[in-house]
This record gives sequence, structure tokens and C-alpha cells, in this order.
Amino acid sequence: MASSSSSPAFSSQSWNHDVFLSFRGEDTRKTFVDHLYTALVQKGIYTYKDDETLPRGELINPSLMKAIEESQIGVIVFSENYADSSWCLDELAHIMKCKDTRGQIVIPIFYGVDPSEVRKQKQKYGEAFVKHELENKTKVESWRKALVDASNISGWEPKHIANGHESKVFIEIVEKISQRLQLVSPSANANLIGIASRVQSLKLKLQIGSGGVRMIGIWGVGGGGKTTLASSVYEEISRKFDGCCFLENIWEESSKKGLEELQQKILYGVLREKIVQVERVEEGKHMIKHRLCRRKVLIVLDDVDQLDQLKALAESHDWFGEGSRIIITTRDVHVISTTAPRVDEIHNISLLNDDEAMELFCKHAPCGHKHKEDYELLSKSVVSYAGGLPLALTVLGCFLCGKDINEWRSAIARLKEIPDTNIVEKLQISFDGLTPVEKELFLDIACFFRGQYKNEGIMAMLDACGFYPVIGIKVLLEKALITISDGRFDMHDLLQEMGRYIVRGEHPENPEKHSRVWKKEDVLKICAMDATKELDMVKAVRFECNSYDLVELPSVANLKNLRWIDWRGDLASPFPTNFPPKNLCCLILDDISQKRLWRGYKVILILYLNNKLKQSG
Repeated sequence: MASSSSSPAFSSQSWNHDVFLSFRGEDTRKTFVDHLYTALVQKGIYTYKDDETLPRGELINPSLMKAIEESQIGVIVFSENYADSSWCLDELAHIMKCKDTRGQIVIPIFYGVDPSEVRKQKQKYGEAFVKHELENKTKVESWRKALVDASNISGWEPKHIANGHESKVFIEIVEKISQRLQLVSPSANANLIGIASRVQSLKLKLQIGSGGVRMIGIWGVGGGGKTTLASSVYEEISRKFDGCCFLENIWEESSKKGLEELQQKILYGVLREKIVQVERVEEGKHMIKHRLCRRKVLIVLDDVDQLDQLKALAESHDWFGEGSRIIITTRDVHVISTTAPRVDEIHNISLLNDDEAMELFCKHAPCGHKHKEDYELLSKSVVSYAGGLPLALTVLGCFLCGKDINEWRSAIARLKEIPDTNIVEKLQISFDGLTPVEKELFLDIACFFRGQYKNEGIMAMLDACGFYPVIGIKVLLEKALITISDGRFDMHDLLQEMGRYIVRGEHPENPEKHSRVWKKEDVLKICAMDATKELDMVKAVRFECNSYDLVELPSVANLKNLRWIDWRGDLASPFPTNFPPKNLCCLILDDISQKRLWRGYKVILILYLNNKLKQSG
């Protein structure tokens, strides 16, 4: 079947409805059109069907004209008495006008009439126009032209499809309409920076059109674009399936409403019918498998963070019918890589490159009337700070939009000390999901070990602190909080900043209240405090000073909860006799001239002297 195609000039047209149905109510409202409307809605095609009856002679409602203009496809159901209604003919004339002026697609269906009857106004159509010549003479010519033009478009004659079996007729019509929408829909993806290549890559992994059931996991750092990618692919391919459901924010929704309600949402989203309330998770699992195992479905499970969520919503491939596709987004690769259910492939999210990042930032912080060169260096600074993270670029771009050059400079300078809370809160979701020991391990890496080799010394040190680093580092890798690059600990700049922001907490100017101290000025501030100052909150210290600096440590004995200290520089005097505290696990001293560190025998698990590891007991 072929129908009118939209001109490229209309490709960016904005539509509020996918389909507008024009029909003669007394002929088809409760029969053919009712079934067609239901089939379209079940396919996820947003369809406008007017259910009012307009008395003869009344003008068509302006809201109905507006609905026609806002519909991408006009489906005209020509039935025996269609031309008897001036309302229907007004609709038809306006639809044909929108075809020419707005690029609307027109699809005629000839239900119980021959196209030639419509084109030539014969039989019932001819009788109707005899009356119209008397009552609506001024409109007759435009109505006749509209009938001729519409009937010349290739459409459907249900009596000639599948031997007239209407159920099969609906399947074919809806499928063709769905295909037309996919070909010309002005996708929201067009406005997303760098999305096209990422969508194509994911679609290749989904293997749309091939047999079997495939589950694909999208994994990556928070704010990296996982949900956006899943949503974009969903938008492009959803009409290829018998039923679809996009379940958002599962980690949050499951804790608020329970897994049973999410199971109900899947069933309703796919089946588009009222579902008996799910009382128990096991009951919901049975219902999903029983009702969907013969359906070709597309389901997106967004932001899954626990294995029990996945088991409740998509435990097995055999829950779904042939050709189904399940997309799962997560920050924790462990959730999608266990034995059951195991995804067929994991898609690592790729952050934006420099050009894409600059384009996205400038989209949200346009400098149209400003001198571009004044903002170029500052824009590059922001892009570098964001590190390709779409969330950060969007948040910062929106914040800086409309601000002058001095405000930009001030805001960027502030970011170096105080990160944007909207970004931190999004990134911190993964951190909040860690166990207490894993949180401590992450904060140590963020504050001290990024860029350092994951070697035996550091692993022994972390182990001595009770962090169980072998399994802990594995968890952090799975949750995309850290990476190992060329054998070194690494992480996204903003994740490191988030970790350090957590440590500084509500007291950025009071290092004695931080669990970890790594800035030289903060260490010196602590060293300058008197010996009576309480420093119980400090757990780890790193200090690097110049070779000519000699630092006194009068308050070091008050670091009662100190786990380890890494001191690279000389000491003005030995440690006091009541040092080290009982919790100290590791002491690293480099480039010191002291021959005696303290008086007496001390118990330390690990001691580094001038980069030489020594076990002490």
C-alpha cells in the first residue's frame, strides 16, 4: 500500500496526535471504527476519535479542526453514508488542506463502498450531493475536490484483505500506520547531542527483527545518559512490538510503592487493560510470565539497583514471547551479570567527547548576543570540569544561561570548592547504595589514591584498615564508581569531587572535622592547633611538604582515631610519646631526617620508611 508522503519541508512539524479518525458515526462508530481505534491505542498509537454527534447544519467545532491540524496522519473511513454528513465533509476538506499545507499523511479506508463511488460521487454519494447542492451550495465544489483527491490516494478496501476477516484487516492497517509513523516521525532524538550513533550501536546489539528473546543491559556512571539512550531507542522501535512498557526509576519506585505495583505497571503497560491487583511478588511473577509469554514485547527497566527487582520483573527469557526485547539500565553491573537472569550483552555507556560536550553545553547556555570569544575559554573550562557527563553539562549550562561574564567567572571559581548540589545528589545515589565498609574504601580512593597503582603496598594498607579491598574494589568497579586504567586507580572527576565533598560535609573550613585530610593548607592548619584540640574525627592524613619545611606536630597525639598517615617531608621533632594511637594501621614516612621517631616500642601493622615497606608487630 502507498499513501501520500510528507514533504521534507514539513519534517520538523510538531504533532500532538499520531492519528485523526474521520468517520460517519451512524455507520461505523460502534463497529469498524471502534475496533480500529482500540487496535491503534493498544499499539501505542495516540489516536483522536471524536465521539460527539453534530446535528445537521451545525458548523464543525473549532477544537475538532485544531485536532486535525495537530495530527500526523488523517485516516478517513469512507462508508455508505459518509457524504451525507456535512460535518464529515468539512473534516475531509480540512484534512486534505492540512495534507498540502502541513505535510499531513492521508490514508483512506473504503468500508463497504468502492473507491470509484467516492471519486465520482455515485450511488449514495451522488444522492447526498443532490441535497448538498440545495443546502450547502458554497461548499459543494471544495467537498467534491476533496473526495476526488482522497479517493485517488491508494488505501484499503477491507473486503479485499484477508478474505474480509476484519480482525486480520485491523492487524494489517495498524501495522502499516505504525510503519508510516516510524518513517516520518519528528523524533525528539534529533535534538539530543551525539545520540544518533549511540542509538544505532544499541540497536545493533538488540538485533531487532531477529528471533528469540534478547536482554540487553546498559551500564555506566550516574548522569551518563543511560536513561536517555534507553528512552531514545524505545521511541524508535516501540511500534515494532505487540506491547511496550517503560518503567522508570525502579530503585526509587520499588522502595516507595513495592515491587507488586511495578509488576502491575508492566502488565497494564503491555496489555492496556485493567489488571487484577497483584497481592504478592510471586503472584506477579506468575502473571507476567503467563500473560506475556506469547507476546512480542518491548520492556525497559530503568535504574535497577537490586537483583530482587530484576527477578520480580524479568527473571527469565521464557517469560516473554518470540522477538521480545528487554532493556535494563543500571549503575551496578553485578545486577545484570549474575547467573539468573543474565543479560545477553552489556552495553557500556560512552560519555560525550569534547565536541559533543561543547555543543550540549552551548545549547543550554547560548551566547547568541554576546562576544563568543569572551566566553570561549570559560566554556572550555566548564566542559573540562564536566568530563563528558551529560547531566553536569546540562545542569551547568542551564545555571549559567543569561549570566554575564563576571558571573560566569565567579560561578566557575566556586565550582572548584563547592560542587553543584544537583549534580552531587544524582551521583551520590550509587555511593548511598554501598555498605559502610565500601563507603570508607571509596572515600579513601577518592581522597588519596586516584592515579596511584593498584599494587601490593596499597592493597595491604587498605586491608590493614579492615576494608577487604579485593571484594570492595570489585564492588566499586561494578557500580561504575571507580575504574582501573593502566593498572592505576581512576574515576570520573565529578565522582572524586563528590567523594571529597562528602568528606568535607558541612564544615569545609574546619579540617579537624573531616574524616580525611589531604590538602596541605588543611594539614598545616591542624598542625598549628594546640595540644588540647580534639581531633577524633580525623581518620587519615596525607601531607607533602617542601624539603626545607620543618613541621611541628604538637596535636598529632590527639588524632585518636587515625587509621593511617602518609607523611612526605621532614619533621621538626620526633612524634610525642603517646603517638601513635591504638587504631593506627599504617605509617608512611618519606624524606625525613629524624633518627628516632618516638621513644619505646610501638605496634604498627605496616610501616613505610623512605618508600621501603616494613612489617611491624
